[in-house]
Amino acid sequence: MLGFLKNPVVVTAKINMNLVALTVMGLISRLWGLSYPRAVVFDEVYYGQFVSLYMKRIFFVDDSGPPFGHMLLALGGYLGGFDGNFLWNRIGAEYSVNIPVWSLRLLPALAGALCVPLAYQILVELQFSHCAALGAALLILLENSLITQSRFMLLESILIFFILLAVLSYLKFYNLQRHSSFSGSWWFWLLLTGVACSCAVGVKYMGLFTYMLLLAIAGLHFWHMIGDQNLSNVSLMCHFLARGLALIIIPVAMYLSFFYVHLTLLYRSGPHDQIMTSAFQASLEGGLARITQGQPLEVAYGSQITLRNVLGKPMQCWLHSHTNTYPIRYENGRGSSHQQQVTCYPFKDVNNWWIVKDPGMQQLVVSNPPRPVRHGHIVQLVHGITTRYLNTHDVAAPLSPHSQEVSCYIDYNISMPAQNLWRVEIVNRESDTDVWKTILSEVRFVHVNTSAVLKAIIFHFQLSGASLPEWGYRQLEVVGEKLSKGYHQSMVWNVEEHRYGKSQEQKEREVELHSPTQMDISKNLSFMAKFTELQWKILTLKNEDTEHKYSSSALDWITMDTNIAYWLHPTSGAQIHLLGNVVTWASANVAALVYMCLSLWYLIRRRRKIYDIPEDAWQLWVSAGGISVGGWAVNYLPFFLMEKTLFLYHYLPALTFQILLIPIVLQHLSDHLCRSLLLKSMFSALIVAWFSSVYLVYRTFSPVTYGEPSLSVTELKDLRWKDSWNILIRKQ
Repeated sequence: MLGFLKNPVVVTAKINMNLVALTVMGLISRLWGLSYPRAVVFDEVYYGQFVSLYMKRIFFVDDSGPPFGHMLLALGGYLGGFDGNFLWNRIGAEYSVNIPVWSLRLLPALAGALCVPLAYQILVELQFSHCAALGAALLILLENSLITQSRFMLLESILIFFILLAVLSYLKFYNLQRHSSFSGSWWFWLLLTGVACSCAVGVKYMGLFTYMLLLAIAGLHFWHMIGDQNLSNVSLMCHFLARGLALIIIPVAMYLSFFYVHLTLLYRSGPHDQIMTSAFQASLEGGLARITQGQPLEVAYGSQITLRNVLGKPMQCWLHSHTNTYPIRYENGRGSSHQQQVTCYPFKDVNNWWIVKDPGMQQLVVSNPPRPVRHGHIVQLVHGITTRYLNTHDVAAPLSPHSQEVSCYIDYNISMPAQNLWRVEIVNRESDTDVWKTILSEVRFVHVNTSAVLKAIIFHFQLSGASLPEWGYRQLEVVGEKLSKGYHQSMVWNVEEHRYGKSQEQKEREVELHSPTQMDISKNLSFMAKFTELQWKILTLKNEDTEHKYSSSALDWITMDTNIAYWLHPTSGAQIHLLGNVVTWASANVAALVYMCLSLWYLIRRRRKIYDIPEDAWQLWVSAGGISVGGWAVNYLPFFLMEKTLFLYHYLPALTFQILLIPIVLQHLSDHLCRSLLLKSMFSALIVAWFSSVYLVYRTFSPVTYGEPSLSVTELKDLRWKDSWNILIRKQ
């Protein structure tokens, strides 16, 4: 019974020593001296702030992209025991002893190291020789710019890792398609393609370019499958559904999960709250939630409310009034109504409170039971402190003469009657009988007499810094917008603070307006509502793009006419620059040019029924180009259409694909153009000499890649191979 124990248990495994060696070399090149320098390096000052906010569970919005990459950086800090207590205020600031520098930089370094074996495997899956695959991996290994970018708390190396993983996974899936459809490994690589694509997009939206490329390639491959008469309709449908599940549904679900984890972790109020809606702010712990927790949900006649403009950028503001009136005449000579000023005030204040009044009744308190205000109801808005009614009329606004002035009405016994009736329109209503709700409802106030819409002129301030003059205390203008076609957030308001008014007497009501409210009504947003709002803010929120010392144009990248100084030692000449391997960059450009010229030549010749290379070699040439040249194009050309500050590191994903093209072109030239043994030998000798120059340039620029050893002034000047490079040299 136990006879099987007489023989030893033998496990046989195949180990690709090329992969092992490349992985080890990649780890050494990226992890060696990772904690050096112990100072903030370039964009670590930017990403470090978000890591600290994750550690403290404080909500933030980053308009540069989705949260997955930030969460990975925060994971490194968490594993190292980082508590978030560090002031990320300047590049070059020394890290304190409590900062786990090695852990914070670990994940980007690991991602950069793993790009080396991934490049090797991609070339193998493209059916190129192991020699060509080894060349691609070594070029990635010795690329100075990729080393620099992966050794710090930055996102590009993580992005490139997931991009290459997605490409490799799809190639493995496609190669299994021929003989192992719907096998376990087939499903694994197909699903991993979708997961890697989702992760790439989740790190930076640049990952979307490669995702679209792979979807296009997958679509083309499926189109070819449709023409295969050996596949039944049922089989084709199964293939289609499998690809739809793995390449669309799962990536979308994962993308949503990134935001779910992000919002779950960041549950505390923080400095970025003000750009979010009141409903979103109220869902966070602290901040607005402390004020609004338990407020009445339904706005009723007699409710005391504050009205926040939904636009919220460049600053939040609330409908406001005070006892001061508009000047009889403005500086330009135009006259005003001399009524009480109404403004949009960017701070919480007792003068932000208004009372919702039923025009048919005199009382300013909520009845029992409360009578809720619904979509389409007519109301009057009474200023809580001055008890004057919100009014507009055919008088030009102070800063916007094409719009109507908004005021609180004062009866001067002249021929200017009050026009203080407003129709409540709930913009985000589900039906025409919806009740006006605290925080949740977004409403427009349409003037009954003139059809003007109450609007905060925030964009004047956003564009030119314009606000009301000294007589208006530099507050923001509120107008009645006559041309109310369309929808703009500056015309939309929501109730932020709310209480049911109980005091009819003015003095008692003023005391009431100064006191907080507490009633038990929950206003929690669903995850999808929060995701939709946050996603929209990320896509539409634009920080002011200013020209940076090291910003560059997309044209500068191809020839590497620019560099970025990442760090400079405070006393010595040690410094770190984002600079590429000049030989590799030039060779990548030549390879792309050769590929396009040869492809055009082959196409013309094939059109004339002249076939210079075998059909299988042509298919290999086209498929390899679709990945490498296509990957370069989709990750590079879109930057010509972008209106944002660009830096050299934006080119690195495109460069990675272009580097993969170099051994592809070299093997093709060797196999199909070097026909004699002598030519092959000479070509091999040239490749050895060329690769030696790649290594020599890598070694030459290593001091500014790793930041050590420190170089003398003469040595630094010798590294300035181009006049446009900004190598930092201290004045003697």
